[in-house]
Amino acid sequence: MATINSKIVGMQKVILDKELLEITINRLCQQLIENHNDFENSVLIGLQPKGVFLAERIKKSLKEITGKEMPLGCLDVTFFRDDFRRRNTPLKANATDMPFLIEGKRVVFIDDVLFSGRSIRAALDAMTAYGRPAQVELLVLVDRKYTRELPIQADYVGTHINSMLSQAVVVQWEGINGNEEDSVVLLNREE
Repeated sequence: MATINSKIVGMQKVILDKELLEITINRLCQQLIENHNDFENSVLIGLQPKGVFLAERIKKSLKEITGKEMPLGCLDVTFFRDDFRRRNTPLKANATDMPFLIEGKRVVFIDDVLFSGRSIRAALDAMTAYGRPAQVELLVLVDRKYTRELPIQADYVGTHINSMLSQAVVVQWEGINGNEEDSVVLLNREE
Protein backbone atom coordinates (compact mmCIF):
# COMPACT_ATOMS: atom_id res chain seq x y z
CA MET A 1 0.00 0.00 0.00
CA ALA A 2 2.98 2.30 -0.30
CA THR A 3 2.72 5.33 -2.50
CA ILE A 4 4.33 4.55 -5.84
CA ASN A 5 6.78 7.12 -7.19
CA SER A 6 5.42 8.97 -10.21
CA LYS A 7 7.07 10.22 -13.36
CA ILE A 8 6.06 13.25 -15.37
CA VAL A 9 5.03 12.72 -18.99
CA GLY A 10 4.11 15.95 -20.80
CA MET A 11 1.37 17.74 -18.84
CA GLN A 12 0.26 14.59 -17.06
CA LYS A 13 1.88 12.61 -14.29
CA VAL A 14 1.82 8.83 -14.69
CA ILE A 15 1.00 7.22 -11.36
CA LEU A 16 0.78 3.62 -12.59
CA ASP A 17 1.96 2.50 -16.01
CA LYS A 18 0.73 -0.71 -17.64
CA GLU A 19 3.25 -2.95 -15.85
CA LEU A 20 2.73 -1.42 -12.40
CA LEU A 21 -1.04 -1.51 -12.86
CA GLU A 22 -0.92 -5.24 -13.60
CA ILE A 23 1.28 -5.86 -10.55
CA THR A 24 -1.09 -3.77 -8.40
CA ILE A 25 -4.17 -5.69 -9.57
CA ASN A 26 -2.44 -9.00 -8.85
CA ARG A 27 -1.50 -7.79 -5.35
CA LEU A 28 -5.09 -6.73 -4.67
CA CYS A 29 -6.27 -10.19 -5.77
CA GLN A 30 -3.79 -11.87 -3.42
CA GLN A 31 -5.12 -9.76 -0.55
CA LEU A 32 -8.69 -10.76 -1.42
CA ILE A 33 -7.70 -14.44 -1.51
CA GLU A 34 -6.00 -14.08 1.86
CA ASN A 35 -9.13 -12.61 3.45
CA HIS A 36 -11.86 -14.54 1.60
CA ASN A 37 -10.26 -18.01 1.44
CA ASP A 38 -12.54 -20.06 -0.86
CA PHE A 39 -14.90 -17.14 -1.72
CA GLU A 40 -17.81 -19.44 -0.90
CA ASN A 41 -19.96 -16.63 0.49
CA SER A 42 -18.42 -13.64 -1.36
CA VAL A 43 -19.57 -11.47 -4.27
CA LEU A 44 -17.94 -8.64 -6.20
CA ILE A 45 -19.85 -5.48 -7.09
CA GLY A 46 -18.35 -2.98 -9.52
CA LEU A 47 -19.62 0.58 -9.14
CA GLN A 48 -20.80 2.12 -12.40
CA PRO A 49 -19.36 3.38 -14.55
CA LYS A 50 -15.60 3.18 -13.98
CA GLY A 51 -15.43 0.67 -11.15
CA VAL A 52 -16.89 -1.99 -13.43
CA PHE A 53 -13.75 -2.08 -15.60
CA LEU A 54 -11.60 -2.70 -12.53
CA ALA A 55 -14.09 -5.27 -11.17
CA GLU A 56 -13.91 -7.22 -14.43
CA ARG A 57 -10.10 -7.23 -14.23
CA ILE A 58 -10.20 -8.37 -10.61
CA LYS A 59 -12.67 -11.16 -11.48
CA LYS A 60 -10.52 -12.32 -14.41
CA SER A 61 -7.33 -12.33 -12.30
CA LEU A 62 -9.03 -14.18 -9.44
CA LYS A 63 -10.21 -16.86 -11.87
CA GLU A 64 -6.68 -17.22 -13.29
CA ILE A 65 -5.23 -17.58 -9.79
CA THR A 66 -7.90 -19.69 -8.06
CA GLY A 67 -9.76 -21.35 -10.93
CA LYS A 68 -13.05 -20.14 -9.39
CA GLU A 69 -15.69 -18.06 -11.13
CA MET A 70 -16.62 -15.14 -8.88
CA PRO A 71 -20.15 -13.68 -8.94
CA LEU A 72 -19.91 -10.12 -10.29
CA GLY A 73 -22.60 -7.47 -10.26
CA CYS A 74 -22.67 -3.88 -11.54
CA LEU A 75 -24.35 -1.24 -9.39
CA ASP A 76 -25.38 2.23 -10.54
CA VAL A 77 -25.64 4.80 -7.75
CA THR A 78 -26.72 7.84 -9.82
CA PHE A 79 -30.13 8.34 -8.19
CA PHE A 80 -28.80 7.64 -4.69
CA ARG A 81 -26.21 10.43 -4.77
CA ASP A 82 -26.85 13.34 -2.41
CA ASP A 83 -25.80 15.81 -5.13
CA PHE A 84 -28.09 14.35 -7.81
CA ARG A 85 -30.39 17.39 -7.96
CA ARG A 86 -27.65 19.98 -7.39
CA ARG A 87 -26.21 19.84 -10.89
CA ASN A 88 -26.97 22.11 -13.81
CA THR A 89 -27.17 19.18 -16.22
CA PRO A 90 -28.88 15.93 -15.21
CA LEU A 91 -26.70 12.91 -14.60
CA LYS A 92 -27.08 10.01 -16.98
CA ALA A 93 -27.75 6.70 -15.25
CA ASN A 94 -25.86 3.51 -16.12
CA ALA A 95 -27.15 -0.04 -16.05
CA THR A 96 -27.42 -2.01 -12.84
CA ASP A 97 -26.91 -5.73 -13.26
CA MET A 98 -27.17 -7.67 -10.01
CA PRO A 99 -27.83 -11.31 -10.96
CA PHE A 100 -27.80 -12.41 -7.32
CA LEU A 101 -29.11 -11.47 -3.90
CA ILE A 102 -26.57 -10.26 -1.37
CA GLU A 103 -28.45 -11.41 1.72
CA GLY A 104 -25.87 -12.79 4.14
CA LYS A 105 -23.01 -12.44 1.63
CA ARG A 106 -19.59 -10.85 2.00
CA VAL A 107 -19.75 -7.99 -0.51
CA VAL A 108 -16.67 -6.38 -2.02
CA PHE A 109 -17.44 -3.01 -3.61
CA ILE A 110 -14.94 -2.17 -6.33
CA ASP A 111 -14.28 1.36 -7.62
CA ASP A 112 -11.40 2.96 -9.48
CA VAL A 113 -10.79 6.09 -7.37
CA LEU A 114 -11.82 6.91 -3.81
CA PHE A 115 -12.24 10.68 -3.62
CA SER A 116 -14.90 12.28 -1.39
CA GLY A 117 -16.61 9.05 -0.29
CA ARG A 118 -20.00 10.18 -1.59
CA SER A 119 -20.22 7.48 -4.28
CA ILE A 120 -19.58 4.80 -1.68
CA ARG A 121 -22.24 6.25 0.64
CA ALA A 122 -24.67 6.16 -2.30
CA ALA A 123 -23.65 2.57 -3.08
CA LEU A 124 -24.43 1.52 0.48
CA ASP A 125 -27.94 2.97 0.06
CA ALA A 126 -28.47 1.43 -3.40
CA MET A 127 -27.28 -1.98 -2.24
CA THR A 128 -30.12 -2.39 0.26
CA ALA A 129 -32.54 -3.23 -2.59
CA TYR A 130 -30.65 -6.51 -3.04
CA GLY A 131 -30.58 -7.71 0.55
CA ARG A 132 -28.63 -7.24 3.75
CA PRO A 133 -25.03 -8.40 3.45
CA ALA A 134 -23.08 -10.02 6.26
CA GLN A 135 -20.13 -7.70 5.54
CA VAL A 136 -19.19 -4.95 3.10
CA GLU A 137 -15.61 -4.20 2.08
CA LEU A 138 -14.22 -1.64 -0.33
CA LEU A 139 -11.47 -2.18 -2.91
CA VAL A 140 -10.12 0.83 -4.82
CA LEU A 141 -7.27 1.21 -7.24
CA VAL A 142 -6.41 4.76 -6.12
CA ASP A 143 -7.10 6.41 -2.77
CA ARG A 144 -6.86 10.20 -3.01
CA LYS A 145 -5.75 10.98 0.50
CA TYR A 146 -6.97 14.14 2.25
CA THR A 147 -10.04 14.62 0.00
CA ARG A 148 -12.61 12.67 2.00
CA GLU A 149 -15.83 14.45 2.89
CA LEU A 150 -17.33 11.40 4.62
CA PRO A 151 -15.71 8.96 7.07
CA ILE A 152 -15.17 6.20 4.51
CA GLN A 153 -11.98 4.25 3.95
CA ALA A 154 -11.01 1.36 1.70
CA ASP A 155 -10.07 -2.11 2.93
CA TYR A 156 -7.94 -2.83 -0.16
CA VAL A 157 -5.97 -0.03 -1.86
CA GLY A 158 -3.80 -0.23 -4.96
CA THR A 159 -1.98 3.03 -4.26
CA HIS A 160 -2.42 6.18 -2.18
CA ILE A 161 -1.74 9.57 -3.73
CA ASN A 162 -1.63 13.12 -2.46
CA SER A 163 -3.36 15.44 -4.89
CA MET A 164 -4.92 18.87 -5.04
CA LEU A 165 -8.61 19.48 -5.69
CA SER A 166 -7.62 21.12 -9.00
CA GLN A 167 -6.29 17.76 -10.20
CA ALA A 168 -8.08 14.69 -11.52
CA VAL A 169 -7.03 11.07 -11.29
CA VAL A 170 -7.91 9.22 -14.49
CA VAL A 171 -7.77 5.45 -14.84
CA GLN A 172 -7.34 4.54 -18.49
CA TRP A 173 -8.13 1.02 -19.71
CA GLU A 174 -6.75 -0.30 -22.99
CA GLY A 175 -9.43 -0.30 -25.70
CA ILE A 176 -11.83 1.92 -23.72
CA ASN A 177 -12.38 5.47 -25.07
CA GLY A 178 -9.51 5.01 -27.53
CA ASN A 179 -6.85 4.34 -24.88
CA GLU A 180 -3.85 2.46 -26.22
CA GLU A 181 -2.80 0.90 -22.91
CA ASP A 182 -3.71 0.65 -19.26
CA SER A 183 -2.49 3.45 -16.99
CA VAL A 184 -3.41 5.75 -14.15
CA VAL A 185 -2.58 9.43 -14.61
CA LEU A 186 -2.87 12.63 -12.63
CA LEU A 187 -4.09 15.63 -14.65
CA ASN A 188 -4.68 19.28 -13.94
CA ARG A 189 -8.39 19.94 -14.41
CA GLU A 190 -7.60 22.87 -16.71
CA GLU A 191 -6.29 20.44 -19.36
